[in-house]
This record gives sequence, C-alpha cells and structure tokens, in this order.
Amino acid sequence: MSFLPNFNRNRRSREDAAPSSQAVSHSVLDDGAPEADQAPASSRMTRTISPLVREARRDLLEGIADFAMKHDLDVTGANLAAICNALSGSSSELAEAFVAREISGEPIDQRWLDSVVRLDPDTNDRIAELDTLMDQLEYSLIRFGQTARSAADETNDQRGALGAQISELGNTNGGPADVSRVIDLSRTMLESIEKVEDAMVKSQAETESLRQNLAKARMEADVDHLTRLPNRRAFERRLVSESERARVNSTPLCVAFCDVDHFKAVNDTHGHEAGDRILCAVASLLNSVASDDCFVARHGGEEFVLLFYGLEKDAALQKFDGVRRAMALKQLMNRETGRPFGKVTFSGGLALVNDYADPRTALERADAALYEAKAAGRNRIHAAD
Repeated sequence: MSFLPNFNRNRRSREDAAPSSQAVSHSVLDDGAPEADQAPASSRMTRTISPLVREARRDLLEGIADFAMKHDLDVTGANLAAICNALSGSSSELAEAFVAREISGEPIDQRWLDSVVRLDPDTNDRIAELDTLMDQLEYSLIRFGQTARSAADETNDQRGALGAQISELGNTNGGPADVSRVIDLSRTMLESIEKVEDAMVKSQAETESLRQNLAKARMEADVDHLTRLPNRRAFERRLVSESERARVNSTPLCVAFCDVDHFKAVNDTHGHEAGDRILCAVASLLNSVASDDCFVARHGGEEFVLLFYGLEKDAALQKFDGVRRAMALKQLMNRETGRPFGKVTFSGGLALVNDYADPRTALERADAALYEAKAAGRNRIHAAD
C-alpha cells in the first residue's frame, strides 16, 4: 500500500483568502479511531489479520479524517472515497492531483475537489456508463411500446377476419352441429384475442408510464433539491454543448462563478436551516436573470455558476454586477428569531470561454478571478485577464 506524503501545510478556504473579523468555528470529529477489522466473527475465525495490515488500515482511516478536517471538507461519501483513493494510491490520477495542488500552495477546498473528481477517469467512466444504460433503457421502453401497439393492431385485424368467418358460416348450408361447433370455436378464439388485446393495451399504458417516470427521474437528477436550480451535472453538459456551439458560430460565451460572502459565519451564527434559506434567496435572485442568454446553476455548497450566451466579457460583467448590487440591497430577516441576517452579499469571477482552447481552463480562470474578488474585499465581481 502506498501513501502520499503528509499534507502538513495549513490550508485556507476561499472565505479565509481575505482578512475577516468574523470568527469561523469548525466541527471536530471524534479522535477515537474505529476498529479497522469489522469482518463477521466467522470470517475472523478463518482469516488472520497481521498487525502491520491492521496498523496500515488505522493509519489510512486517521489520515482520511485528518485530511478532511484540515481542509474543512464536507464529510460525504464522495469526498471520503476521493480522499481514500488519493491517500491510498488506488487512483494514481487523484494522487498526482493532490500532490501537485499541495506543492503549488493553492487551496484544497470543496470546489477544487469536486473538479478533480470529475476529471478522474474512473468517475467519468461510471457516469458515462450510467448515462448509456439510461439511454438504452429508454430506447428499450420505446421499442416495447411500439411492439405493443403493433400487436394490438394485429389482433384487431384477426378479430375482424374471424368475425367475418362467423358471419359466413352462419349463411352456409352445413349441418347445424358443424356450424354450431365452428361458431363456438370462433367465439372462444375471439375471447382469447380480446384478452390478449386488453393485456397489450395495459402493457402499453404501463410502458408509457414507466418511460415518463424515467424521463422525470433523469430531469430530477439534473436539479438541485434545495434551490431547485439546475445542478453541477446539468451545468457541465450545458458548458460542453454551448462551448461547441460558440466555437462553431463564432459567438461569445462567458462563464462566471459566485460565492456567498462569509457564509460559514452565517451558519455558525444563525444555524444551517437559516443558511439554507439564504442560499434559496440567492438562487431566486440569480434565477430571476436566467433567460435565453443566461443559464444559472448551483455548483455546490454556497457557490453558483452562470453561463452568458452571446455576451462579450464587458456586457456579461455588467449584467452579473447588476445582480450583485441587487443582492447587496436586500434586507434578509431570520424568520425564526426575528433578527436580521445583516447584509448578505456575494463575490464573483468571470471569464470569456472563447479565450481558451479548453472550456475547463475558462472555469479555472473564472474561479481564480473569484478568489481575487474575495481577497480584494468581497462584494465585487472580477473578470479574468
């Protein structure tokens, strides 16, 4: 098992990038490390864990916890998995990214970790596989619905033919017994066909309902459940498609990040539920400018991302800054306590996607401009050079 070098240098979150008089408290995990070997008793009886392996497991668990706390990262399954893959060396790409980030002296925060995980080949392969399976399932449902409709049409035709045969037999001079037997048999066949037809119609309805539920599930997968804005997954697909469209049509495209100022202090003072309401208020204001030339999404945490279509950098910057000023003028109150939140503001960074060969580079430049806005005093928008 390989390990990365210890990350001993103190890191600062984006909110710590500029001096602040507001103290930010951090949650502390229990120092007691869990027992590494949690295998069932029957398994432990047949397998001996060496002290070295047990100690390595304990070191890895402690390293993951220390890393998450040091960089103030959310304790989520995705974060812990990414940190584990990097610290254990299971993912060489993540390990190299962590080392390079540490050497560069840049912050290892949630925003950066999310970006790195998205670039990990294994993660991208799993996402691509999921999308492919969902597409295949949807296609299969459509084909099944078509088959059901075709079967229903065919049984309709057969029923009409049998009905005509019954009428013809009723007009022949055959013996009464023969005619009666043929008619009874035909009626039985008709009843069977009607049952099949009813079952096919029911299956068609169920298939259509399942297809609609799948479409709804896919839509929900692209929506942030707190703010009801599109989420990062939806944004990333939009960024790829709009970047290609801007390149083909030679039209400008700008990307912008914004981050609520002193949000951790708000959570510490008023609680996380109040913090969620502030995020919803910011999301609502940003969504008010969403239109055919502006796409807004929640990128994660207190961070939002925007795409401005057909606007040059100065025009997009002016529109973005207008939203910032409107936010700074709002007076938000804590409904539970009646206490004002104080001025709630956000800082932003913006970059012109057309300036870069890779749209991800534009994202990085917008992110860097956001850090500059924070360092310059917050409640302002900076454009990338």
